[in-house]
Amino acid sequence: MIRIIPSEKRYRADHGWLITYHSFSFAEYYDPSNIRFGALRVFNDDTVQPGRGFGEHPHADMEIMTYVIDGTLEHRDSLGNRGLLHAGEVQRMTAGTGIFHSEYNASKERPVHFLQIWFLPEKKGLPPSWEQKKFSSEQKRNRLLPVVSGRPAEGALHIHQDVTVYLSLLEAGKEVRHRQEAGRRMYLFVIDGTVALNEKHPMKKGDSARITGLSELTVATREGAEFMLMDLA
Repeated sequence: MIRIIPSEKRYRADHGWLITYHSFSFAEYYDPSNIRFGALRVFNDDTVQPGRGFGEHPHADMEIMTYVIDGTLEHRDSLGNRGLLHAGEVQRMTAGTGIFHSEYNASKERPVHFLQIWFLPEKKGLPPSWEQKKFSSEQKRNRLLPVVSGRPAEGALHIHQDVTVYLSLLEAGKEVRHRQEAGRRMYLFVIDGTVALNEKHPMKKGDSARITGLSELTVATREGAEFMLMDLA
């Protein structure tokens, strides 16, 4: 089954310095029927204004992934890590036994647009850790590129959950195919452009799909698109 959630059906909050869309219950948005999808607990689409951001705050027992779509995000944490996350870069953080961190728009002139995603960990009490990596447009072009995974995947950042996250940048008229193991599920988010799933499910920018019971998924585009696909426990 393929269930499409249109972009405009997401929860939207405008805090002035932050415009955010929540695909699952988070902060002031609560829907008991929309808590998570398998191991996927949070999927937030955030735009932060110049010079603003999230002050130091704690996390524990969560696997957190951040993907910057446009702009630059500054990260600092209680492990002493500090870095700039530029467009096209992926960060993963194991909160584990506890970590404090902050995230700010490093620019004084332009917004930063990014996705922040939380997965439930395979077990609690893990040592906190952090890393990031840049993936080029060429690496993502017309293929499914694994960028974060709990399984062996060359070049991907490792998280502690049986999940693989792929990024893809499809040129006009191209398609990619993903074969799915039995008993698993998929989640797809359109970052830009338009796609069609299995030739009959059209999606646009900001739309997401929750997919179950399929052994194979084809993603095609007529005009070009960027999307994220998750293979989930």
